[in-house]
Amino acid sequence: MDLAYIPSPSTGVIDLGPIPLRGYAFCIIIGVFVAVWLGNKRWIARGGRAGTVADIAVWAVPFGLVGGRLYHVITDYQLYFSDGKDWVDAFKIWQGGLGIWGAIALGAVGAWIGCRRRGIPLPAWADALAPGIAVAQACGRWGNWFNQELYGRATDVPWALKISEGPNRVAGTYHPTFLYESLWCIGVALLVIWADRRFKLGHGRAFALYVASYCAGRAWIEYMRVDEAHHILGLRLNVWTALIVFVLAVIYIVISAKVRPGREEVVEPEAVDAGGVEDAEAGDAKSEDTRSGDAKSEDTRSGDAKSGDAKAEDAEAGDAEPGDDSGDAAVEADASASKTSGAAETAKG
Repeated sequence: MDLAYIPSPSTGVIDLGPIPLRGYAFCIIIGVFVAVWLGNKRWIARGGRAGTVADIAVWAVPFGLVGGRLYHVITDYQLYFSDGKDWVDAFKIWQGGLGIWGAIALGAVGAWIGCRRRGIPLPAWADALAPGIAVAQACGRWGNWFNQELYGRATDVPWALKISEGPNRVAGTYHPTFLYESLWCIGVALLVIWADRRFKLGHGRAFALYVASYCAGRAWIEYMRVDEAHHILGLRLNVWTALIVFVLAVIYIVISAKVRPGREEVVEPEAVDAGGVEDAEAGDAKSEDTRSGDAKSEDTRSGDAKSGDAKAEDAEAGDAEPGDDSGDAAVEADASASKTSGAAETAKG
């Protein structure tokens, strides 16, 4: 008897009235939004403009979905084109089946188109988005849980995944490889963020670190899976893909660090131009304020001068007031009366 296990959902679809909400599609959508949100924050921190990541994602995401589906259909063609299979199922993406290798490859083509239209270097944009892509994969892997697919070998560990009976699967408890990969992707995102801050990765090296570290985990997780797959020299096709891509990513990091060391100083020329215009406008406004201040000072000085002149005129006017003239006339009258009185006394004597 199993004492502990991770239960699987009874259904991967929730009907919201006439609209079916599929768990697999919901996980993919959540992953895309998280990737764009985190990428936007990192892009702004690098000196880019808000919204640029989303504008380019409009090109990258559709290309990535098509690429991921094409890789899955081509490498697992027997699921759609062998006897007894319906090839129309190849278009039913909501039933699961996206190859990350094709999604990244064709998604990069879409991103290149978007970057070229905006005059932005693709490596810088990829560096900003790298951790977000890893988090998006972590979210997307839970879609496999809803579909009860891509699990590992049978096991009785406490965290085993319980699978119910269904088409192409046998009931039992298995290694939850979807959970292993989801947790690994979270670790990859944290590693890239730390390394980017510590070593100032640029020119696509943060993205290459994401690719290399993801492939390292995908190789051993893929080795645990038991779903049908093509084998080459005893190894699953995706194991070989992970090993080859890992080597290419490491080579890129080494060569890029020698050829183009450091990090891009400018990632979005439009942001720099806009910043220069804003600074110039701010400088003009300050100059205008300065001139206005000078004019006010001039008015103040003019007002002080006029006030001083007015005070001086008032002082002069005060010296020539009628009261002063009355005083002088009174003095003269007293003197005249004194002279008259003296003459009269002389005559009497």
